[in-house]
Amino acid sequence: MPDETKSPPPPPPENEKPTADKPATPGGVKSTPSGSVQSETTTTPSKPSPSSETSTPPKAAAPATPAKPAAPAAAGHPAPPKPAGPVPTPWDSPLVAKYKREYGTGINPLTHLGQNYFEVDRSLIPEILQLLRDDEKFDYCVDLTAVHYPKREKQFDVVWVLYSFQRNERIRVKTQIADGETVPSSVPLWATCNWLEREVYDMFGIKFDGHPDLKRILLPDGWKGFPLRKDYGILQQDNEWVQINLGIESGQ
Repeated sequence: MPDETKSPPPPPPENEKPTADKPATPGGVKSTPSGSVQSETTTTPSKPSPSSETSTPPKAAAPATPAKPAAPAAAGHPAPPKPAGPVPTPWDSPLVAKYKREYGTGINPLTHLGQNYFEVDRSLIPEILQLLRDDEKFDYCVDLTAVHYPKREKQFDVVWVLYSFQRNERIRVKTQIADGETVPSSVPLWATCNWLEREVYDMFGIKFDGHPDLKRILLPDGWKGFPLRKDYGILQQDNEWVQINLGIESGQ
């Protein structure tokens, strides 16, 4: 076979000549003391990273928040009392004079923030309401409701709100009753009182004598308690009814 042609090695540097103990080596390699040959690796110095050259100086610490000054010591004088709110004042009119002559202390005419009303003894309620409807033309019963004052001896106010189309005027009639007392029904005077009296009974437990069908109107018949009484807790409920009829432990 013909001999392979080999490239001649490059000549040694001008200032260094090959000797017997230091023969010439190809470019890019170097000889080791044992006579073997290894590649010559050239290391390029690394450039500093831009981030190190342009490093952000540390931020200055935030200034400490100054302590709030202590509240000044309370003076030795108590706060002034709150101003009293509006209170009912006596109401006077030809209508008032007429009924005062007839019923005397049985009625107490008052006005409060432009609302005129009679405080009436419970025993006079049916008669006064009928006279206001027939003689004074208060022929529309706008509402019938109640208010609970648990600290009073007579805990409940029962209130009728009447309106006269002919007079374009409203009047309220109010009476006080103790817990357990009843009130004569007004259904014979205004048919709409049928539902209004049922609602008062449902929410307050007040009964109306002579009502044609007095039963609950919002809550189920077996419910215990009256939610609009002030002593009825806001989260109170009839757990027994809920468990029996809904099959759950609590309605809350």
